Amino acid sequence: MMELGNEENNAPLIDLINIFKIYQMGTTEVRANDGISLTIYDGEFVAIVGKSGSGKSTIMNIIGALDIPTEGKYILKGQDVSKMKSDQLATIRNKTIGFIFQQYNLLPRQNLLENVELPLLYGGYGAKERKQLAMEALARVGIEDKWKNYPNQLSGGQQQRGSIARALVGKPSLILADEPTGALDSKTSREVLEFLKQLNEEGNTIVLITHDPTVAAKANRVVKMHDGKIVFDGTAREYKEQEAAG
Repeated sequence: MMELGNEENNAPLIDLINIFKIYQMGTTEVRANDGISLTIYDGEFVAIVGKSGSGKSTIMNIIGALDIPTEGKYILKGQDVSKMKSDQLATIRNKTIGFIFQQYNLLPRQNLLENVELPLLYGGYGAKERKQLAMEALARVGIEDKWKNYPNQLSGGQQQRGSIARALVGKPSLILADEPTGALDSKTSREVLEFLKQLNEEGNTIVLITHDPTVAAKANRVVKMHDGKIVFDGTAREYKEQEAAG
């Protein structure tokens, strides 16, 4: 399997080393992740793809510092996340990772600007700087004119762009996108994927989680999971050829 990335004298941004996530279901041991090793370098656009039950959501939670592995080591930007306590994980999530969710996760009683400001509020930024950075992020995704609108006054595509702006506002090292097109129509999905590609071309590292092979193929590198293991790791072109071959 192929390892891709900007490896020239660079330490990995993400280094998963023999990761296991094991759950006990009565007398049955479930290995949601079963010995995952994966290296991702700064500037990559990687899709992690798999059907329901493949382990992709579990590895997403570990990459996103939402959970820790049962066994193995997770190094993110030089820090060992795998043994961190909940408050340390919260700091990593706030400072290092920008999240894009399928259902947008915008707070209905706050306008778009206030939603985008949230990571900065938790990060201790002052009101003036929060507003400036949030407006810059909204301008970057092309909806700065909607800053006063509440989520229910926005289309699905506008809400997802707001979610992307919120992910970008703290200038994170990693953008983690969980099924970002899952709630969108096909036209808007294409627009969001093109925008993610644009962000990657601007230097952002993106890890996209999806069940959809067509969406996965829009990334530069595809990691396919099955039964808690990585069964393919290569270029999008190689992935499409493999899928076509059955």
